[in-house]
Amino acid sequence: MRKRKAKNKVVVAMSGGVDSSVAAAILKRAGVEVIGVFMKFWLEPGKDGLVGAWNRCCSPEAEKRARQVAVILDIPFYVFNFEKEFKKRIVDYFLDEYKAGRTPNPCVVCNKEIKFGLLLEKTLSLNADFIATGHYTRIKKKKDSIHLLRAKDKNKDQSYFLWQLDQNQLKHILFPVGDYTKSQVRNLARKFKLPVSKTPESMEICFIQTTVNDFLKRYLKPKPGKIITLERRTIGQHQGLPFYTIGQRKGIELPGGPYYVVDKNLKENLLVITKNERDLFKKELIVKKVNWISGKTPKLPLKIKARIRYRHTLTSAIITKKLKTKTYLLNFDKSQRAITPGQSVVFFKNDEVLGGGIIS
Repeated sequence: MRKRKAKNKVVVAMSGGVDSSVAAAILKRAGVEVIGVFMKFWLEPGKDGLVGAWNRCCSPEAEKRARQVAVILDIPFYVFNFEKEFKKRIVDYFLDEYKAGRTPNPCVVCNKEIKFGLLLEKTLSLNADFIATGHYTRIKKKKDSIHLLRAKDKNKDQSYFLWQLDQNQLKHILFPVGDYTKSQVRNLARKFKLPVSKTPESMEICFIQTTVNDFLKRYLKPKPGKIITLERRTIGQHQGLPFYTIGQRKGIELPGGPYYVVDKNLKENLLVITKNERDLFKKELIVKKVNWISGKTPKLPLKIKARIRYRHTLTSAIITKKLKTKTYLLNFDKSQRAITPGQSVVFFKNDEVLGGGIIS
């Protein structure tokens, strides 16, 4: 964690979970002026005017825990309502991507647009110096640039979700738990007597209460179409392309399987499947909307390690710029399974996150 002057003012995004609670406690112990902030996101409306299912990131129980921690730490506590912005920037994006045949990663966009976008803007408007979160990742300053690094706990590392950050954001961000393991963080929660040491992990998309397909059925109008093989032989009917993703095996519901989704033809509304799992493996992909965290494009071609989805194995690759376009080409040393348009591919050099982009 970066060295800080005494009495820097830091706004901590407190979710009521153990990581953000301990982050606030670490900063308070370090003599920092800490302000706790709980963010309210979009809540899916219920039927007949009733309240819908709570967003897991901002349920009443989560807010109650965050308030309890703020009282114990003796810090101010505020609630920011980002419901409209979250619906527009995250939920609508999520639905638009599925409608376009891609498989999005809303957590990546939420970090850019909400946590380190809107919240950071409000933080600076309050004359605070930094924003802090419970993300497992690290920041290191070298000369005039700030570098984003993987966490000490590689099993909990969340740097994959932060590839869209830039230098202007990073100079105002702290990640207090990045140098700790998860078990150390839970022990610190007990040491600080915080009522969150046993709070369970939150792994799913926060605004979806059941399954992605159930959610999509409520907001999209699926158009059934043909299921075909790679040889374009029709063997069944799909329920709507948004309900399928590359590499999917379950839910195809055809006899004689297993089958795997290998492609989605949006123009002809065709779901392309295969019985040969090897058809899912490819050695290259095209990347769009690339962000280099340093703010500068490195000298290319460049040998990197890349991750095509969260928790996917880091794999050696060469990245090059495609001529006369804003896209890049990644060539992997080893074939990758189920490269999925819409997902993030993130570039690493040793422990450093160089940047990333969207798989095209």
